Amino acid sequence: METKYIIGAVIAVIAIIGIGAVALGGGHTQHAPNELVTCVAAHGEEPEFGFDPMHGWGYHDSGTEPLIQSTLLKRDANNTFVNDLATSYNISSDYKEYTVEIRDDVKFTDGNPLTAEDVAFSYNKAKELGEGADLSSLNEAKADGNTKIVFTLNKSDSTFINKLTDVGIVPKANYNDSTYGQNPIGSGPYKLAQWDKGQQFILEKNPDYYGKEPYFEKITNLFLDPDAAFAAVKNGDVDIAEVPVSYANETVPGFHMEYFDSIDVRGISLPTQMDTGKKIGDDNLTYGNNVTGDPAIREALNVGINRSELVKGSLNGFGNVSYNGVANQLPWAYQSTFTDGDINGAKKILQDAGWNDTNGDGIVEKNGTKASFSIYYNSKATERQAIAVAVAEQAKAIGIEIEPVGGSWDDIDPVKFQQGVVWGFGSADPYEIEHQYDSRVAGQGYDNPEILNDTSVDLLIDAAMTQDLNSSYGTWSQAAQQANSNYPFLWIGTMDYTYFVNDTLDISNGTHIIYPHGGDIWGNIYDWKRIQ
Repeated sequence: METKYIIGAVIAVIAIIGIGAVALGGGHTQHAPNELVTCVAAHGEEPEFGFDPMHGWGYHDSGTEPLIQSTLLKRDANNTFVNDLATSYNISSDYKEYTVEIRDDVKFTDGNPLTAEDVAFSYNKAKELGEGADLSSLNEAKADGNTKIVFTLNKSDSTFINKLTDVGIVPKANYNDSTYGQNPIGSGPYKLAQWDKGQQFILEKNPDYYGKEPYFEKITNLFLDPDAAFAAVKNGDVDIAEVPVSYANETVPGFHMEYFDSIDVRGISLPTQMDTGKKIGDDNLTYGNNVTGDPAIREALNVGINRSELVKGSLNGFGNVSYNGVANQLPWAYQSTFTDGDINGAKKILQDAGWNDTNGDGIVEKNGTKASFSIYYNSKATERQAIAVAVAEQAKAIGIEIEPVGGSWDDIDPVKFQQGVVWGFGSADPYEIEHQYDSRVAGQGYDNPEILNDTSVDLLIDAAMTQDLNSSYGTWSQAAQQANSNYPFLWIGTMDYTYFVNDTLDISNGTHIIYPHGGDIWGNIYDWKRIQ
């Protein structure tokens, strides 16, 4: 699910050392072996509201590691739920009540104990603000004594267990919505020592942390653009730097590349409705497009575009083709029934539907409408620009004219239901299918931006929510297959995450959690160490 106010912020999470020499590449910065300097989320932005889980810090589509705060559950390298604050949990047979028992030995960094009241408060406040995890199923979280929390839902939702990984816990007693993010009190492995806005933040180890003690005493994360991040690597001023895939074939002495396969998929929404001037959603935006509203246009693009070439070019080969937006690592993945790059097949689909090039300009028309529309992309994301430009070039071969348009999310928002948009998705929570395709959430925020209206998809989603989570994966798969039979997206592929890592570091590749949209390099920080 796209969430512009936290894009990348969730990955940008840790700290050490001053920014001056690092950002400008002014020589090697000296620091202790148990201190770490990083620049991750070079493609993202620092958190607008600071390090506040109530405003989305520490969340990005699959319960990422907030570091400063604790969560009830975490995920391990096998994508299995493991306890963090929780010691046990119970789910009612109708999936409308979740009861969680938590540890009784956890303290916040201000010395006060963390209790069930703090957990209940955090979930209720996160639901109220609605800026991180999707807690729409939650009716109320309520403490029952000091160590038990009862989550009452407003509908059956077997996916809610995923939300137990998603919310960092804040203290009820002294939480302030306007100031907490600048001076966060948490119970995670690190605490915020310093935040120089626009430059860096520094974390120091929490001596009272109840879990596995991390190796690094201090971590500094720098906010640098991709070019500056790569310069910092070449100058030896950082230990780890996340870089776009366009840098992934570079070599730097003293560093090696770490490549992480992800479930982070890129796809282009194709409005499924005609533009009749109708409006939708809380923002009352016009929806529909008289070109992509024709199913033949959407099918022809899906059949004619060569995804392998796009992954090779736009993602520099660091990714995997996706025909349906469901990464192969996910248990509701399925194989699509078509192959791409079939230009002749795409042309026939258009011709059979009445799209023909009547004036010889290479672009087909139908009933006076030219097969022409725009694809918007966030200009800060270089891979999205590359995808939009490459798709536009390929589409010419099948007679469709596409104009790539870059801009900020503020530029994209007014037209996101009328034109194509390059989106990023990728969650280990199957509820993402609801966000992508359910007609009942169409046009709400970034949900169902293609405005798909298929009641059979909605019914399959409802059925999946009432099934045991493991049993539900087959139903979620059916929902995705039915949705994609309408070709509401032109799915491109999943992208790898690429990092320059100093040769003196071991970031324990084998224990990394699954990489969702936005990534989470910090998921196994407890296993990192310096080996030289």
